[in-house]
Amino acid sequence: MDALQTKRSTAGKVQLFSSFFSGLQNAYGTYDPVSGRSWQVKKLVTEKTILDHLRGKSPYGVYLLVEGRTRAIVTDFDLADYSPPHEFMSRAKHYGLPAYIEASKSKGFHAWIFFGQEGAKASKARLVVKNILEEIGYSDTEVFPKQDFLDQRACFGNFINAPLFGGLVPMKKTVFVDPGTFDPFPDQWDFLESVQRANEHLLDEIIEMNGLRSANEGGLKPKNDTTEQRTSGHSLPPCAQRILTNGVSHFQRVSCFRLAVHFKRMGLPYDITVAALKTWALKNTPPNGKGVIQDSEILKQTSCAYDHGYKGYGCNDPAIKPFCDPNCPVNEWRKQR
Repeated sequence: MDALQTKRSTAGKVQLFSSFFSGLQNAYGTYDPVSGRSWQVKKLVTEKTILDHLRGKSPYGVYLLVEGRTRAIVTDFDLADYSPPHEFMSRAKHYGLPAYIEASKSKGFHAWIFFGQEGAKASKARLVVKNILEEIGYSDTEVFPKQDFLDQRACFGNFINAPLFGGLVPMKKTVFVDPGTFDPFPDQWDFLESVQRANEHLLDEIIEMNGLRSANEGGLKPKNDTTEQRTSGHSLPPCAQRILTNGVSHFQRVSCFRLAVHFKRMGLPYDITVAALKTWALKNTPPNGKGVIQDSEILKQTSCAYDHGYKGYGCNDPAIKPFCDPNCPVNEWRKQR
């Protein structure tokens, strides 16, 4: 396996690599492959910088954070254990976030989530990834970038070693691996071309759905939040009332999950919620001869809602929007934010 040994042109590989692993252009990190000692290089990132990395001459570490935005976010699992990165990837997938696993230069793994050329706000990406890590029980895992923004105390941030260092690729290190087998993909360039990038709007949805707040905003939404007081108790918000009363034709799974979240907020026991949702399913009218949501899926969605601290209302979710009421107290609160 060779980081440059494919039919693609060298310029094409550099361009493809740089579209994923780029950040600050006036500095980068590197390390001694023998001793492991790392340091910062205050020089421009050039095509030669990338080529030296891919050819195994000098490793390249990318400072991901640029003006509060990042093209990628990385979790650094430093143990030779397949479970943590696999659990992270599965949980990210649950939220619709494509994550990809790299065997790092040492014994552990990196899990990468990529964004478009404009990147995403680092504060949003870090908030979502930290929430996923907390949900799977690995909240102490390092996340890159390590900051939400740069300031006088953190002029550069922290670099993360980029994949595909030519000196380690033949040793099956710094390569992306198949999550099913943890064997390297046979053609890393084909793999990169197949990578899906996440959208910043999806981060917004996840943040809202889980009621997340950054540390500067006080963490998770407090239990005495005025919006929750106005929409909890013994009533459902108008959108949920309509979904429950009339059933749905589309997005049965998402609608089931949202109803379960509301029922949990109201204090209904798990078994009562499951029974109510099984009755609700009979009202659904999926098109084209499709069947209504199955009991097994209802159990899965209800368990997901009850096992985690979801607090969001999903107002921007395509499954919820058709049922929104402009006079809903949640809508009023959102306008005031």
